[in-house]
Amino acid sequence: PEQTLVRKFIRENAGLKIRMTGSEDVRGCVAEGDIVVTTTPSRRPLVKLAWLKKGAHINAIGADAKGKEELDPLILKKSKVVVDHWEQAAHSGEINVPVSRGIFKRKDVHAELGEIVSGKKRGRTSPEEITVFDSTGLAVQDLAVADKVYRNALKAGQGVRLKIL
Repeated sequence: PEQTLVRKFIRENAGLKIRMTGSEDVRGCVAEGDIVVTTTPSRRPLVKLAWLKKGAHINAIGADAKGKEELDPLILKKSKVVVDHWEQAAHSGEINVPVSRGIFKRKDVHAELGEIVSGKKRGRTSPEEITVFDSTGLAVQDLAVADKVYRNALKAGQGVRLKIL
């Protein structure tokens, strides 16, 4: 049944013009990925460092509560890790379990997202380094993006005005 859903997803998104393939296991899903997005409710690591190709980027968004994790902690230790907000990520992001076990510390985080966006710190510096973004989601970032999209739509004369009571 899962393979049927995967095939259906690939078929329905063929217009995206990106190569998509299904796999029977996690290793097959991540082995050739330039970008890996983890979105499971797992409470144990699913992705191993040895399975990732050099230069891969991981958007880790599935670990959204204390005790959840999808990545082998070795990935975090050997990668350039960026979080949207240290306190939130340490409590309920991908890094929460390794932090609670004392194997990942604040000094192991390369930057918070704002430091990268503002240019205070550089993101990727080598085409071979593995990067991880531990995305827990911050309302202030969502509002900033929404404001930018809204202003761009106004400039372009696009969108539909709605009256909200």
